[in-house]
Amino acid sequence: MNILLISPTSGGIGGIAQHVDGLSQFLTRLGHQVDIISSANTLTIPIKRLQNPSFMISSFLKTKFKKNNDIIHAHHLAGALAMKNASGKKILSIHGVYSKNIAQLYGKTTSNISKKYEKTVLNLADAITVNSNEGYNYYTEMGFNVVQIPNAIDLNIIPKKSTRQYENQIIFAGRLSKEKGVEILLETGAHLPDNYHLLIAGSGPLEEKVKKLAAKKSNIHYLGYQQKQDVLSFIHSSDLLLQPSLEEGISSTILEAMGCGTCILASNIEGISEVVQNGKTGVLVEPNNSNALLNEIQDLLQKKEKRLRMANEGLEIVKQYDWQEVGKLYLNFYESILN
Repeated sequence: MNILLISPTSGGIGGIAQHVDGLSQFLTRLGHQVDIISSANTLTIPIKRLQNPSFMISSFLKTKFKKNNDIIHAHHLAGALAMKNASGKKILSIHGVYSKNIAQLYGKTTSNISKKYEKTVLNLADAITVNSNEGYNYYTEMGFNVVQIPNAIDLNIIPKKSTRQYENQIIFAGRLSKEKGVEILLETGAHLPDNYHLLIAGSGPLEEKVKKLAAKKSNIHYLGYQQKQDVLSFIHSSDLLLQPSLEEGISSTILEAMGCGTCILASNIEGISEVVQNGKTGVLVEPNNSNALLNEIQDLLQKKEKRLRMANEGLEIVKQYDWQEVGKLYLNFYESILN
């Protein structure tokens, strides 16, 4: 098959970028011809609120010259408009719920506007996939036929060994933005006991706030943007992965922590709760609650056996999210659309 993947992000530790990269590698290994349009090879204005609109326009123009595709597979609604110009069967994958994510970032008014765009571009697709039950229910209620295919990771790249930086080491890895719960993370970090060390890996609009806290507290360590293998090594060597998100689909970072055998402490929200079973494969706390998060950190860091038990359960669960399994779901879906 000739497959064109469209993604507004490229590289880094972001979920969509990782997903597209993993899917591309899986398809290429099986001999399929894969081409990618992303911010890495398409004009994108690197200014907040202009990045996605500029990518929408430039990718729309670029796809006009992409011919002989069997499948055009766009990820995120920012890549959906480009499908209109391309030949072939059109698939749109939505990671999370677009309008809810916009509401977290920009407020209700902008979210209401985004809903109109959302419905318009969904109608451009021949087929729609989502990665969570929340997304499936939301877009089905809008009247669309939706197929659920989860996020995936490559378990072969999980490090077997890593070097711990500190005793009682905790890590957050991801985009430094409101919807990822970074403000709650910083509130928690401000009251974290000095003998507990929090690593923060990533970049984003709240980066300066992270830097300020790290400058004040010697046990808060801002790592900045890190390459994927380095992030995995930090996760592997940590006692806990924190993910205090306010809005999330099936999180690649959580899947990677499971693959690393690292205990998970995260928000009890849709998406996360589909993967993490509270008390079995991790601990879930009320979202937007720094006190609850801090209390669980202190409890879990004192209970090594409990952490290891949940981490081992996670190692078994995560096998179903390996690209060898999820990739087959995409291939079967492609073939069903073509046939």
